[in-house]
Amino acid sequence: MEPADDRPFLVERGPGPLIASALHAGHALRAELAPLCAVPEADRLREEDPHTARLAAFAPNRLVALCSRFEVDLNRPRGRAVYRAPADAWGLEVWRQAPPGELVERSLGLWDRFYQAAEALVAEVIAREGGALVLDIHAYCHRRGGPTAPPAASAQNPEVDLNTGPLDRPRWAHVVEALRTDLAGAGLDVRENVRFRGGHFVTWLNRRFAPRCCAVAIEFKKTFVDEWSGALDPARLARLADALSAAAVAAAREFQHG
Repeated sequence: MEPADDRPFLVERGPGPLIASALHAGHALRAELAPLCAVPEADRLREEDPHTARLAAFAPNRLVALCSRFEVDLNRPRGRAVYRAPADAWGLEVWRQAPPGELVERSLGLWDRFYQAAEALVAEVIAREGGALVLDIHAYCHRRGGPTAPPAASAQNPEVDLNTGPLDRPRWAHVVEALRTDLAGAGLDVRENVRFRGGHFVTWLNRRFAPRCCAVAIEFKKTFVDEWSGALDPARLARLADALSAAAVAAAREFQHG
């Protein structure tokens, strides 16, 4: 890993075609923005994707955000990457006062740096391996009614939601099915495009590097962390991480077979 210091994201390079990203794993706000942010830290953490960097640890090549999505959302197009209104952020009033234009531009500069780094990494992997398989790891809330309310119904909230909306699905069906089969074999409820279809990052990758890139977003239901207290269930997280690691190996094998 590159040294963390004040970087908004980390990049790791290794062998093979497999790349993992965790775009909402970060919690940091720049010091000049923190006083302007109206969202309490606990609420920010609930809408971020804590511990997804751990879920993404299986891949030799990785992109992991350190900056909070409340500074810049790396999974949205540049024009919507800085939240401006409650409609952008689950109804939350994000700012005590609107950040000055120069602060917004600095945040968008982080978005630019991330996409430059991502482009460089994916291009390197494709040049070396002939293709790149990108798994973009996220987590979603299912207890929005409050800490004592029942969880949302499982019918529309799978434990694992494979987001293949932006994917050339027929071309990469064997890779998606390898992911699905392996994760389901670990006892997980795995479905496709139920809650989400895939954000800007995988959409951009599948367009920018077609036909040699297969980018799939994977949304885990937050069964491994309490959404309201932030308490982690380490055993549950480890189980999910092991299942994802095995499924990624199976998918990479299928990917390399063409």
